[in-house]
Amino acid sequence: MSVPSIPPEEVRVLDINSSYLGVRTVQLMERAGEAVAKYVIDNYPPGSRVAVVCGKGNNGGDGFVAARHLSDAMQAHVFVVEPGKDFSSDITRANLHMVSGDVRRADAMDVRQYDVIVDAMLGVGLKGRPREPYAGMIKALNRSRRPVVSVDVPSGWPSELQVRPEATVTFHAPKVGMTRANSGRIVVADIGIPKEAGLYCGPGEFALLPHRRKDAHKGDAGRVLVIGGGPYTGAPAFTGMAAMRSGADLAFVATPQASAMPVSIYSPNIIVRPLPGDILCEQHVEDLLELSEDADVVAIGPGLGDAKETMAAVRRFVSKCMKPLVIDADAIGACGAKPQVLKGRTGVITPHAGEFKKLTGKAAPAEDGEKRMELVEDAASRLGMTVVLKGAVDVISDGTYTRLNRTGNCAMTVGGTGDVLTGVIAGILAQKATPFAAGRIGAFTAGVAGDLAFEEKSYGLLATDVIDKIPLVLRRYILGGGL
Repeated sequence: MSVPSIPPEEVRVLDINSSYLGVRTVQLMERAGEAVAKYVIDNYPPGSRVAVVCGKGNNGGDGFVAARHLSDAMQAHVFVVEPGKDFSSDITRANLHMVSGDVRRADAMDVRQYDVIVDAMLGVGLKGRPREPYAGMIKALNRSRRPVVSVDVPSGWPSELQVRPEATVTFHAPKVGMTRANSGRIVVADIGIPKEAGLYCGPGEFALLPHRRKDAHKGDAGRVLVIGGGPYTGAPAFTGMAAMRSGADLAFVATPQASAMPVSIYSPNIIVRPLPGDILCEQHVEDLLELSEDADVVAIGPGLGDAKETMAAVRRFVSKCMKPLVIDADAIGACGAKPQVLKGRTGVITPHAGEFKKLTGKAAPAEDGEKRMELVEDAASRLGMTVVLKGAVDVISDGTYTRLNRTGNCAMTVGGTGDVLTGVIAGILAQKATPFAAGRIGAFTAGVAGDLAFEEKSYGLLATDVIDKIPLVLRRYILGGGL
């Protein structure tokens, strides 16, 4: 049975989530190197001379482990591409020190002296075309006419300048885009990554959040426009506050005049844009579209109510807005009534069970996890949006891949926590995460923030308590890695 492929960017997610679940990176590296060595020993003559060419990252660390395991059956020599440079992790460095014999410079290697070459230079983290000294080394290996076994992925992949191996020993699952033509024989090695690491959201999801530039200016981390309020004033305020606590630079709340003052009182950090009247109407749509031009993300729905004219305004706005959307609350039912308004749109929809039925016409049974996953994946595929079905265990899907989130607690049934989740997802989406990544990071973050709030407030926690804990989650898992 073939193993489903995973996107390359998910490798780091799996590593971090494995550590979160108690399987440390050092264990994974040991098993990865051992798997590579076993493949070489099983497929090449005993006593073969093997050159293990290592980069400075974790891929190189796998190579150092492989060389150690090869030494009993083969004549293994280790070559480093960047001698004198700092290796990317203490684990890689430690495995380098455990290599017996001399560690040599790769640019002095005579490939003609070796029967097999293990390519452990570059892994899945490569962006763009490899630079020197890796570019020259890749060309040298391809000219050598020696059999090459690549570690996890061929170095340089998926650029046009990559090692052309005879085989690739890849870990956990093939990476999307790997083929026999670009990777040789693909051998999948089980290195002990827990199944839960790729099924449940964890700290690893933060690896999908783009890094913030050190020279960033106001607005570079995202502008969120919240369209909400009218009948209810707290909901849009919670969404805007949560977006900013999640790292977005600016939050604007466009709300009917009747709720503008209450919303502004919640926090002076929110920029309120009043709309004439008591509820959202179609007459507001053109102004909202103009406001959205300066936003990176639009969150629509919190506190809007379900008046007929409001539902019509939501559908008209969604059908015309070209910015990523986070659709919540009554806006979900408005779109469910005429799902064609979502055609060509991108973003995240965040229903609870009742809203999911309004969106799709189907009930998602709480007691049947497999059925819930199937229904959410189908809905996301048909609608072209990431769907986050909220519940005791959240289901997040982009229509191709599906994840679960089990953070959070039963005290989060208190009003406003769904609006907080909407704001977190919008804030992450504004920082240029993909909708699927934003849904996963948002669900995990809001849940952990709720768990931290529960430790202090128990069943008396409020939505604002959850908002206050969001920065602690970011500090723990973005800066500290959560390990």
